[in-house]
Amino acid sequence: MSAGETEDDGLVRLQKHLAQSGVASRRKCEEVMLAGLVEVDGEIVTRLGTKIDPRTAVIHVDGKRLPPISPHVYLVLNKPRGIVSTMSDPEGRPTLSDFVADRPERLFHVGRLDTDTSGLILLTNDGDFAQRVAHPSYELQKTYVAEVEGEATKDTIAKLLAGVTLEDGPVEVSRARVMSHGRGQGGAKGRTIVELVIHEGRNRIVRRLLDHLGHPVRNLTRTAIGPVLLGTLKLGKMRELTHDELGELLDAAKL
Repeated sequence: MSAGETEDDGLVRLQKHLAQSGVASRRKCEEVMLAGLVEVDGEIVTRLGTKIDPRTAVIHVDGKRLPPISPHVYLVLNKPRGIVSTMSDPEGRPTLSDFVADRPERLFHVGRLDTDTSGLILLTNDGDFAQRVAHPSYELQKTYVAEVEGEATKDTIAKLLAGVTLEDGPVEVSRARVMSHGRGQGGAKGRTIVELVIHEGRNRIVRRLLDHLGHPVRNLTRTAIGPVLLGTLKLGKMRELTHDELGELLDAAKL
């Protein structure tokens, strides 16, 4: 029986499900249960042989969410600049669908990423997940790396962290730092690489924020959404979310 299969009543023994999901060997999973480290739907379960529905049970092992057995797919794409963050475009511009044309699922994007911004975007066929993760009320942190004009300083970072008010309201920046400085073309006006973390996704918010402080953005990349990191994923390539990444996102979105 694979991790996706259940017994006749649709239920499966908890330690068997844990083992088939790759947590550890069956014997070790039993030890983990007896140690009180397994929680199902908010309750610690220590009784061996307890049956659960692997499609709906909310399981945590030592505090980490174990994603349910599901037909859904959850993908990370490193979107290149110039790609429209939709699955189709009336103007005929390249879109996200160009990267998933060979997949059987009907995928859609989680939130958006400006056409001229590269980096991490999530794709899924799970509508509830997409809606929750993209919703600002769940305050998933998004990390961006921007190459900006001019020499950003400690004062620039201090202004970002103090909060900036734009024409459509205040923007809260959780973290910000200068990563490096460099010369501009011909040694003229310099450039700075800045990393910043924000919760929201208002239209072109990072560009408008930095422009407001006198540092127009030349290049912008989103490098993380919550626990999901772009890492070494190459431009235009995809990968599946790891169990840990998906578990953290499901918890953050209260799914």
